[in-house]
Amino acid sequence: MPGVSLEPESRARRRGLFDQPYLLLSFTSLFWAGNTVLGRFIAGHVPPVTLAFIRWGGAFLILLPFALPHLARDWPTIRKHAVLMTVLAATGFSAYNTMAYYGLQYTTAIHGLLLQSIGPLFVALWSFALFGDRLTWRQAFGISISLTGVLVIISHGSLAMLVGIDFNRGDVWLLTALLIYAYYTAALRKRPAMHPLSFLAVGMGWGALLLIPALIVEIGSGRTMVFDAESVLSFAFICIFPSLLGYLFLNRGVELIGANRAAPFMHLVPVFGSVLAIVLLGERFELYHAIGYALVFTGITVATRKSSAAS
Repeated sequence: MPGVSLEPESRARRRGLFDQPYLLLSFTSLFWAGNTVLGRFIAGHVPPVTLAFIRWGGAFLILLPFALPHLARDWPTIRKHAVLMTVLAATGFSAYNTMAYYGLQYTTAIHGLLLQSIGPLFVALWSFALFGDRLTWRQAFGISISLTGVLVIISHGSLAMLVGIDFNRGDVWLLTALLIYAYYTAALRKRPAMHPLSFLAVGMGWGALLLIPALIVEIGSGRTMVFDAESVLSFAFICIFPSLLGYLFLNRGVELIGANRAAPFMHLVPVFGSVLAIVLLGERFELYHAIGYALVFTGITVATRKSSAAS
């Protein structure tokens, strides 16, 4: 609590993983980098609504046995806040992911990683619109530094390459998806008081159900998925890491440090994406990688550090 210093024994109780917001948000960015790369890879195998429905429906089924006791206890709170929970499920689960997967059919994974770096600015706009929160100079400066690092990585350190990046309709879908997701991140402050597993289960389950009308339309249009080993492995990864663990870590991280301080961690998504390309695709590690990584980590450190007046 603000203004209350923690005693040594209290500090000891806060050393678990779920009391380490920076670590939780870093893992979230790692999982989402993999999701962006995989979402582009599987674009020709699975239509976007089907992929989003399987993602949230599968994650919900995995989580349900663990969340069921908490859901029973929190059910009165869930019913009381049904409208808010529906809005959060639609923005943070249904709409965001479906639009992102749709956009990845028409653009590259690099574009997807680049556009996600705009996320912190959208979060700041929603935080101001919903709650009147303003970015501090420290946060704005940190976001600017880390954004510069992202641009260095994506452009390979070449201004000509950065200027020459060609945007298309897929990028418009991704930007719209990010704007919707940024609302969810900022609005997490309004989440009802309930167990984290209850909150996540409702978001995933309700988010999947909200996709059913669009899923029926997609199937009716003749778009079907290719069911093979690549699809099955992709489903397993998407349901567990960027969905179940990613959102559990994100929600807790935002709860601990707030949306504006958590948002700069989105700049780690392209950092981890480039690392995955180096490790999994055999790309060479270049000087621009080192410069970009240093700028991103410096910016995040500056943006998330509390001023002495606030501590």
